[in-house]
Amino acid sequence: MRSISDKEVQFLRQPIGAWPRLTLVILTGMMLALYLLPLWNLTMFAPQYPHGLELDIFNHGFVGGHGGQDVKEINLLNHYIGMRALETSSFSEFAWLPFALGGVGLLLLRASALGTVKEVVDAFAIFLYVGAFSLWSFAGRLYSYGHELATEAPVKVPPFMPPLFGHQRIANFDVYSYPRPGTYVMAAVALGLLLIIINAWRHRTATGTA
Repeated sequence: MRSISDKEVQFLRQPIGAWPRLTLVILTGMMLALYLLPLWNLTMFAPQYPHGLELDIFNHGFVGGHGGQDVKEINLLNHYIGMRALETSSFSEFAWLPFALGGVGLLLLRASALGTVKEVVDAFAIFLYVGAFSLWSFAGRLYSYGHELATEAPVKVPPFMPPLFGHQRIANFDVYSYPRPGTYVMAAVALGLLLIIINAWRHRTATGTA
C-alpha cells in the first residue's frame, strides 16, 4: 500500500483561511435545519385516495399527511396485505441518525476551530459515510417491509420492493418516493465541504507547494 508522501501531509496540514472557516460555521447551522426538515417523502395514490396518502420521513421519525391521519390509513392498508405497521419505535435508524448528524456538526465546528485541510477532509469523509449508510439502511428497511408479509393476510400480494426513488405501481396504488428539503440541505453541506477542499488544493498548486 502506498504511503502518504510529505507533500500530501503538508497539504493536509495547510490552513484553509478565514472565509472557509466561516463557511464551516454556516454549514454547521445548516446541519441544525436537518432536525426540522423532512429528508424523504412517500406518496401513494389510488382511486379511493385521489388526494394521496403522504409520509414524510425525518431524521427522528415519520409524520403522516393530513394531520397524521395518513399514517393510520397506511397502516390499515398494510394490515390487509400482511405488512407490519409503521411505527417510529420499530426503526432503529431514528434512534441513531440524529446523534450521527449531530456528530458531523461537531466535526464541522472542530474543523472551523482548528482550520486545517485535514479536519475538513475528515468531516467530509464521515459525512459521506453517514449519508450513504443511512440511504442503504433505508433501502434495506423498505425491502424487509415489502417482503416479510404475513401469510395469513386477508389480501394476498406478491412480495415487492417499495420504490427508493421514483414511481412504482403496487397493486392498485401508484407510489412515489422522492427526497425532501432535508436531503437537499445534506447535499449542499457536502458540496460546501468539497468546494473548501478544492479551493485549498488550488491554493496549494498556485503557491507552488504541489
